[in-house]
Amino acid sequence: QVQLVESGGGLVQAGGSLRLSCAASGLTFSRYWMAWFRQAPGKEREFVAAIRWSVGSTYYDDSVKGRFTISRDSAKNTVDLQMNSLKPEDTDVYYCAAGQRTGLSVRSGTYYDYWGQGTQVTVSS
Repeated sequence: QVQLVESGGGLVQAGGSLRLSCAASGLTFSRYWMAWFRQAPGKEREFVAAIRWSVGSTYYDDSVKGRFTISRDSAKNTVDLQMNSLKPEDTDVYYCAAGQRTGLSVRSGTYYDYWGQGTQVTVSS
């Protein structure tokens, strides 16, 4: 059974930092892309960052490039998102996802088969 469990969300002031972590189990990790998405109430879920577990290749949305860093720890089976220079517009629920579909973009939510329950990030101005 696949499980993705996020942690690390919270309240932070603008300009501050948070580190999200996604503990994954039940996957053959080498086959998967892992990603972080975020979603605000009433809005569509949007891509933040993705990493290919096997080789560490990464993609970022332009809105977070240079501020956020996605990484994976093979020993702990976790995917982390280090978020620096946070802005109020980064306030969202952040979701971890895992997928291995072909023919779809890793920036699209449709690529991913498994999702965590989400963790709230609130950035105050």
